[in-house]
Amino acid sequence: MPVLGILVALIILVILSGLVTVKQGSVAVITVFGKYKRVLLPGLSVRIPLIEQIYKRISIQNRSMELQFQAITQDQANVNFSAMMLYAVLNQEDATIQNVAFKFVDERNFMQALVRSVEGSVRAFVATKKQSEILQLRMEIIHHVKEQLDTQLEEWGFHLLDLQINDITFDEVIIRSMAQVVASNNLKAAAENEGQALLITKTKAAEAEGNAIKISAEAEKLAAKMRGEGVAMFREEVARGMAQAAKEMESANLDASFILFSMWTDAIKHFAENGKGNTIFLDGSNDAMQRTMLQMQSTLKASNIIEKK
Repeated sequence: MPVLGILVALIILVILSGLVTVKQGSVAVITVFGKYKRVLLPGLSVRIPLIEQIYKRISIQNRSMELQFQAITQDQANVNFSAMMLYAVLNQEDATIQNVAFKFVDERNFMQALVRSVEGSVRAFVATKKQSEILQLRMEIIHHVKEQLDTQLEEWGFHLLDLQINDITFDEVIIRSMAQVVASNNLKAAAENEGQALLITKTKAAEAEGNAIKISAEAEKLAAKMRGEGVAMFREEVARGMAQAAKEMESANLDASFILFSMWTDAIKHFAENGKGNTIFLDGSNDAMQRTMLQMQSTLKASNIIEKK
């Protein structure tokens, strides 16, 4: 009875050892005498005790890793990268799980290869670009890395889900030089804007001054024209009045020179009344009056000719 009890206990232990529990989000790789046999999915499974062994439990959940490394640009500038990589097992197919389980000796070797592959891809891309371009090429770097690594990672049974470049920094000397370049460009732009504004201001001022001169000249032209027309009309009316007066005196058998004498005296009176303190020199001799009379008679004759026309 003791032997039978021991035998039954051993059988129960063997049966229980054949029960395998696989956690959600992982799979178990089963080998028989060191050779791959099958994959156990999440849940309760049965294996052949003492023959089928659990070689490795593989997580199929997403995994993340922080990366920090340096790269050198085409113009020999050091660039410091801080990135986060998100990856996972490609799928749960047997071929994929075999690659994940047997491609690398252990997890440490796989992580080393993965990290070095990402860093190498980034460095190869950065080496073709200049320092001034790097900050604007964040997304291009990510796309380049994913294109380069997707095929290689699939051979290992993994897939690169995402690569986020959190920070891109340069050496302190380069940062200072970049700040100086930005400052100088800002000063240049400010100077150009100020010069443009000054040019616009002066142009507008010149246009305004030109318009003012033009308006003033046109007003002066119009005023001169109106003054000339007024003087011409005055002279025409004077000539017409003198001709009319001469005709009336001639019809009355009076000497027309009396009109000239009257105009002469009226002119002197007008000078005296409206002189406002100014001194006007007139030759009051008989000879001067006769010369003036003769000139006025000539004007009167000319007015008569105009009137006849």
